Amino acid sequence: MKRVVSLWFPYWPSERLARRSPPAAAPADAGAGSGASAGTSLGTGSGPFVLAAAGQGGVRVTAVSREAAALGLVPGMTLADARALQPGLAVVAADPAADAGGLAALADWCIRFTPFVALDGDDGLVLDVSGCARLHGGEAALLARVVGAVRRLGLTVHGALADTPGAAWAAARFMSEAAGEGGALVPPGAACDALGPLPVAALRLPADTAGALERLGLRRVADVMALPRAPLAARFGAIVGCRIDRALGREAEAISPRRPPPYAARRVFAEPLIDHAGVVAAVADLVAELCRRLEGEGRGLRRLELALYRVDGVRRALTVGAARPTRDPAHLERLLAVRLEALDLGFGVEVACVAALVTEPLAAAQTSFVSGDAAEAGDLAAVIDCLVGRLGPTGVVRLAPRESHVPERAVVAVPAMAPPAGRPWRAEVARPLRLFPRPERIEAVAMVPDAPPLLFRWRGRAYRVLRAEGPERLAAEWWRAPRGRACDAADYRDYYRIEDAAGARFWLYRRGPYDAGGQACWYLHGVFA
Repeated sequence: MKRVVSLWFPYWPSERLARRSPPAAAPADAGAGSGASAGTSLGTGSGPFVLAAAGQGGVRVTAVSREAAALGLVPGMTLADARALQPGLAVVAADPAADAGGLAALADWCIRFTPFVALDGDDGLVLDVSGCARLHGGEAALLARVVGAVRRLGLTVHGALADTPGAAWAAARFMSEAAGEGGALVPPGAACDALGPLPVAALRLPADTAGALERLGLRRVADVMALPRAPLAARFGAIVGCRIDRALGREAEAISPRRPPPYAARRVFAEPLIDHAGVVAAVADLVAELCRRLEGEGRGLRRLELALYRVDGVRRALTVGAARPTRDPAHLERLLAVRLEALDLGFGVEVACVAALVTEPLAAAQTSFVSGDAAEAGDLAAVIDCLVGRLGPTGVVRLAPRESHVPERAVVAVPAMAPPAGRPWRAEVARPLRLFPRPERIEAVAMVPDAPPLLFRWRGRAYRVLRAEGPERLAAEWWRAPRGRACDAADYRDYYRIEDAAGARFWLYRRGPYDAGGQACWYLHGVFA
């Protein structure tokens, strides 16, 4: 049976700001951006303040603090009206982007309770806790633990637990205060009875629709449920019936979690861990548990995330990658240990979680015989992983093929942890082992029009040609030519594989055909082994 927890933060923008800096009282002629700069945490003696932003009709209040709400200030009123009621009111510029980022960070912090956490508007969260109650001593204990943990962060929160996101949303906003500190608990199958006495706004209807229903005398959810659907749909559209069906579970409503790890292992500690040795030991157990699960499903991970949840509400996370899919616990522990030493544990870690963010199929390999190509490739991947852990994701690169027949553009350097390009190396043509970054100009003597050179001079030394193969003509990439200019014969390259009398082999080309009154240009592009 599906069970959902809804968390509502009625003063989220103001409390997010207050946890970072205490807004100072602004003078009567201050602008909407007046307030305090980022600093220490808000003290208990802080006064009322509001957040404001420019809107229709001038500057309007977008959010209020708890103290300001007690004085009758509400979001939506003009800043002039708010200052008329409270002349010494502190005003801070609204920052919706920071509010959204803080709520997302809080959602990641709530993953300690369940991996399925989603944002619910700009002032709430929804947690899918199906099957989690038995781990916390029942649904009431689970809800009380979630609400209590959030309140210890200094936030005002109302919580509720019900069968559907709609029912939990309504209970959190209209039933939680009467239910007490632990939040509102709607028993399984009791959503209809619980929602009946609530106002129609509990159905998550638009403000104009809820207002129209109230003007018709339909003030409670039970009043709307008792009406036939056809007149409601004709007057208000399908939204009213849809909201009722979703709240009662007749219509499915999906929860899209922010970070749904398909493979994860987590541990809740009876006492917070305050030293790195204990955290390292706990992480080793979690990594081994995760690798056993991956082995059972024939998969290996390419990216691993370790998240530590501290008692002060801070989430510390680090991510390591692997050049090849792996499920070797010892190797992953070494990668994490390099960065775990510098991680700040604060006043202790109470929850730890490891998650495989990226996985790939990994079949079992024979390792009992003499080391072969597979073992050597695994050793090289381990070295690359260690180097990346110390030098950063862009500090180690590898060469990957790129779709281009121009030699200097056919290869590109990519981060070592980048996924495979999906295109094979071109093995149908011979290419030199060493390719110069830029072709070097040489002097050559050759018969015309398509004969290879008989003699060429490079870096002050003459080379007499003994054998030659070619030509191999490569045309320029016409789509890269300057706009309005078409490729001509001067953009062609005729490549030759040359061997001199001493056995050295070169890769050189002639650019364009011979002119009637001049000579073609010759370049040396690389050398063979």
